[in-house]
Parts: sequence; structure tokens; C-alpha cells
Amino acid sequence: MTAISRFAPALALGIVVAQAAVAEDIRVGVIAPFSGPFAQYGTQYQQAIEAYQAQHGTSAGGNEIEFIYRDVGGVDPDLARSLAQELLIRDEVDYLAGFTFTPNALAVAPLIEQSQTPTVIFNAATSAINRDSEFYLRTSYTLWQVSAPMAEWAYEQGVRSVVTTVTDYGPGIDAENAFVETFEALGGEVLDSIRMPLSTTDFTPYLQSVLEQSPDGLFVFLPGGPPTYTFTRTYNENGLREDGIMFLGTAETEESNLQALGDPALGLMTAYHYSEAHDSEANAEFLATLRELHPDAIANWASVGAYDGVHLIYEMVEAAGSDGPAAVQHALGLEWESPRGPVTMDPESRTVIQNVYIREVIRNPDTGLLENVEQGIIATVGDLGWDR
Repeated sequence: MTAISRFAPALALGIVVAQAAVAEDIRVGVIAPFSGPFAQYGTQYQQAIEAYQAQHGTSAGGNEIEFIYRDVGGVDPDLARSLAQELLIRDEVDYLAGFTFTPNALAVAPLIEQSQTPTVIFNAATSAINRDSEFYLRTSYTLWQVSAPMAEWAYEQGVRSVVTTVTDYGPGIDAENAFVETFEALGGEVLDSIRMPLSTTDFTPYLQSVLEQSPDGLFVFLPGGPPTYTFTRTYNENGLREDGIMFLGTAETEESNLQALGDPALGLMTAYHYSEAHDSEANAEFLATLRELHPDAIANWASVGAYDGVHLIYEMVEAAGSDGPAAVQHALGLEWESPRGPVTMDPESRTVIQNVYIREVIRNPDTGLLENVEQGIIATVGDLGWDR
């Protein structure tokens, strides 16, 4: 494998530059949680990568593509940086990918800047990440992208007062800022903005405070995984739904937890860029391949972020091989049909421009399963937080 830019072990973070060969073995390092409470997302990334390769083969532009997986566990920026160094120096990867959590993505920015390594973010959703390096490309979404449209939709439904409850770290603060700024500009009133520690497992005190203030709506953001399940159950068990406080979320009814939520999830509304129930040929083909390989697979934001991330990597490899700067340049402005709908890589923010759907949890009359059914497109936007 010939490298366009690589860390030389003897020089620590020194860079060796060479000309790309006509055909190369391209290595992609994927940093994600494969153990611990968020392990399902690493599994979903890998399953989606395998589905894409089953459909499109293992090469692009004559270059064979290999994925190398590294387990970061959870939110661990030091380990993420160490794994990235190992992949860049020892494994000589040409691309990096994955990154479920914002702190982990931010930790590798200096490395990819020096090595000029295109890094495709499958999830981490804080707008500021892509400002840290021109080599970041995001195929997921940002919190501004879905939270501002949710505020507009809520106001259109007659919601005039809200309390916001978000996890107190980068994505949560982004979500809060986006919702509050948009909602107040429309004339709505934010009664309280509650920030919850990342380690929170008991949400009862926070939701009791919301109940006492009796807003029209409750806007929420939590990281994926067990917290979303616990929060949504607590919302119902503490009587907020009975009191008429509308649930306004993003990924809190994600497919991985949806069946476990049961009937209390029915009617919950979220604004998001993908649902497993999205009705399109591209999504049907993706799901068919995914389940042929992994019959028990569940598709959600992690799946589609990885699937589209691999598509982007294939496009870059076909055009530029291991030439990092040329690969990123080629990616800017690319358009394709995703399982979520049409997407475009925004040349400025390097985050996909995409549809945001309003979704309602219903029970499918044919299968008996709960689904996030899209009730319509409420916005087609890029990263609304890019210039803030």
C-alpha cells in the first residue's frame, strides 16, 4: 500500500508523503464502541458496512478496501486518540471513520490535520467538530439540523411554552441552543432549560420539575442507548403525558429500544433524518441486504450513518485513492440517494444536507411492531449551526 500521508513511527507525528499508485490496498480504520452499554452501535456500524460491501463489492476504482475495527467502549477521548494514532502509524490506514460521541471525534482532530486523513463521522453530532479539521466529513446529522425544525413544527402545532431537558455536553448544548433560539424567535416561551449530567440514570427529579411547571411541551436530547429508554419510560410513568405535556424529541424513540418501550411510546413525536420505516426503494434494498446478512439486525441512525459513510468513502477512493486532500475535495458537493432520502455533502460544513421528517410512533397493523412513521418532511437543511 502506497500512502499519500502517513505518520512515521520514528518521527512520532511527522508526516511522510508519497505519490498514490494507480491501484492500491486501501485501509479504513473504524473507531466505535464494540463493548459496554453502547456496543450495539459499533455492531450496527459493522453490519451496515458489510451490507454495503455485499451490494457493491470490496473495491472502488480498482482499489481493494479493507475495514479495520477498534473498540473505544464509550465516551473516552484519550483512548480514541490513542486508537487513532495506532491505526495511522502501525496499521497505516488511509481513512478513519466511526465516532459515535463528540468528545472522541474532537480528540483526533490534531492527528488527522497533520496526517491529512479523511475522517468520516458516522454519528457525532456537534456542529463544532467539523470546524476543527478540514478532513472531517459527516454522514449523520447535527443537533441544529433536527432541533431547529422541531421547534418550528412545535410552534405550528400550538405549543407556546416549553421546558428543555438535555444532557450536559456538546450535543445536548447544541440541541438546547437550536431549539431555544428558534422557538423564542417565533414568539414561544422557554420556562426552564435543564441540563442533566452525562452520567444520569435517574431522571425522575428532572421530570417532576417539568411537571410542576406544566409547559405545553418538553424538548429533550440524550445520547443514544440506555438513557433514551429510561428517560422515555420516566416521562410516561411520572404523568407528563397525562398532563398534556407534548414530548418533542429527536432520537429518543430510536429503533433499538422502541419495542421495549411498548404502548407508552405510542404517539410520541420526534424530528429526525431517518426511520427504519422510511418508504423508499433504496431503504427497502438496504434493509433486505442487511437482514439477509444479519436476520436480527435493527436499522437506525447508526446503520444509515455508517452505510452512507461507506458510500462516501467508496466515492473518494474511486476518485483519489489514498490522496487525502484530493479525496476530500472530490467529496464536496457529492449527491446520492440514501436509504433516508436524497443527500448532498455540503461543501462548506462538510455535513450532509438532508430531509428532516416529523415522526410519530405507531403500531404497524400488519406486523404488530412499533414504528417511527414519517408524517412528512418539515425541512431540507444542512448544518444550521455551522456559522454560529
